[in-house]
Amino acid sequence: MTIRRAERRDAEALGKLGAALMRAHYAFDTHRFLEPGDGSEAGYARFLASQLDDEESIVLVAERDTVIVGYAYAAIEPLSWKDLRDECGWIHDLLVVDAAQRSGIGEGLLNAAIEWFRKKRMPRAMLGTAAQNENARRLFERRGFRPTMIEMTLEL
Repeated sequence: MTIRRAERRDAEALGKLGAALMRAHYAFDTHRFLEPGDGSEAGYARFLASQLDDEESIVLVAERDTVIVGYAYAAIEPLSWKDLRDECGWIHDLLVVDAAQRSGIGEGLLNAAIEWFRKKRMPRAMLGTAAQNENARRLFERRGFRPTMIEMTLEL
């Protein structure tokens, strides 16, 4: 397995993975998360490609036998009075395809993002995960993340 910074040539694969992330979240809660539509892959590919040259963000891919089997998207987030938190590194996305799960790829992507935050001198790394995503929660807890907020939703 190789973990590396994503490149423009990875955009199509990233779009597929991003759309898979959308589908997984939508399956967790169809009211809370965006419904993946016909343009989800292309839209996610465009979005992640737009982050490649941003010095305040990083998109990482995990390759196994030249096939991209996972990705992570992380960014530096400024101080937020709204969220009552200081500047931090935020891991927005982390996905490993089903066939490659439980092989250390998620942990490798997570560690690479955390190391990037360290190089950027961030005081902490933060992330959010779907409440129902127990596998992800276990990975994050093993790595030392602790719960700090609980998002709650009320449908109107």
